[in-house]
Amino acid sequence: MASVQRLPAFFDHAERIRREAARYLFDYFEACCEGAMAVDREARIVWINEPYAQALGLADAAAALGKPVEDVIPHSLMREVVQSGRPILLDIMQHGARSLVVTRLPLTDEHGAVIGAVGFVLYDDPRSLQPLMTKFSRLRAELDAARRELAASRRARYRLDDYVGSSPAALEVKRQAARAAASDSTVLLLGETGTGKELIAQAIHAASARAARPFVGINVAAVPDGLLEAEFFGSAPGAYTGADRRGRDGKFKLADGGTLFLDEIGDMPAHLQAKLLRVLQEQEFEPLGSNRVERIDVRVIAATSRDLPAQVAGGRFRADLWFRLNVLPIRLPPLRERRDDLPLLAGALLDRLSARAGGVRRVLGASALAELAGYDWPGNARELGNVLERAVMLSDRRCYEAADLAGLLRPPAAAAASAPAAPAVQRLADAVAEAERTAIRSALAVSGGRKVDAAKLLGISRATLYEKLALLGLQGTG
Repeated sequence: MASVQRLPAFFDHAERIRREAARYLFDYFEACCEGAMAVDREARIVWINEPYAQALGLADAAAALGKPVEDVIPHSLMREVVQSGRPILLDIMQHGARSLVVTRLPLTDEHGAVIGAVGFVLYDDPRSLQPLMTKFSRLRAELDAARRELAASRRARYRLDDYVGSSPAALEVKRQAARAAASDSTVLLLGETGTGKELIAQAIHAASARAARPFVGINVAAVPDGLLEAEFFGSAPGAYTGADRRGRDGKFKLADGGTLFLDEIGDMPAHLQAKLLRVLQEQEFEPLGSNRVERIDVRVIAATSRDLPAQVAGGRFRADLWFRLNVLPIRLPPLRERRDDLPLLAGALLDRLSARAGGVRRVLGASALAELAGYDWPGNARELGNVLERAVMLSDRRCYEAADLAGLLRPPAAAAASAPAAPAVQRLADAVAEAERTAIRSALAVSGGRKVDAAKLLGISRATLYEKLALLGLQGTG
């Protein structure tokens, strides 16, 4: 019973200690710091000590009373502390030519309501915090460098001039790319591997109104199916086992305002195709594990080396997604269809490789150019670059002839001729699609291009014929 009676006395004692500690700390700060002041709820100065008044060039402390704090200290953040109720524990404030290290704290009444703020000038020379400032400056410099490096990696490196070639096929690619850059529509780049699809995608971005914004690329075929959704749309904190606890932004968010390049779109798994279609149509998505809808402004350029109409016919690619992507299709011809560009392209690649290998300029002789022209280039420009790089690494000659390149072409002509041909195996869906194309072309030829008659010859309805024409990429009249 006695211990219960002693509790009120203890609490009174504790409250006295707290009040004395607060008074002592305030008096201590005022005595040891370079200046101190307090403002009311309207950020008007209600108290300022004499040293601070003199440092601010005032006649005396009374001259500041009742004035808005900004009238006395133009760059003060005391009003922000009063309005937010949050302290600014350490800051550097400029006053004229001086840099002051300051701390600002909100003042509250017994109910917790903000009634003002108090500020202390801890030092009148930031050099007192030199170790801390040095560390802070180093961290900020490292962060700025990382941001610049990241921004540089998301800028387009190529322009249309980097697509080397003056053949009619190359000039047509450049013409269509320039037209695509003038619009904001989705672009679909079609072509074999190594034909320069990413180069053209970057060139379109660089020539567009979005050039100053990010260019973000992702190779769909290179990302495991289970991670693709998070790569595209990002994830909320802890959305799945192993996910970043802070969450992460996906490629669509990173490309906001700019261009997203989806390479090898034909390899996208079926369960993501519907989500991608929605993003393309609505320009919004939900990160994995989140109910929050993110709005974005992204221009999409997709690319594939696959026959998308055949994949649609085989049920491996959504027809509605293909229609949405196939707004501005640009076909990049393989190198064997623009052999006239070989000397120019090989010369440009060799100049680039020579510069990297010490600056000694190397050229191709007539026999070397003839050797290159006689090869089919299944890997296209990428394979050409690989062959020339191996030539530079293996020989110090300044002029390469056919003998320097013959052993580098893969596979050598003699070996290819002597090797037994492997039996061609075609996917069933591709074979069915090709058979349908052949039958439809024949029916259209017999009917003179009249679709009604062609449908009768094929034994299908006209609506079915129109659908297959769209899916298989066939054209007809009538």
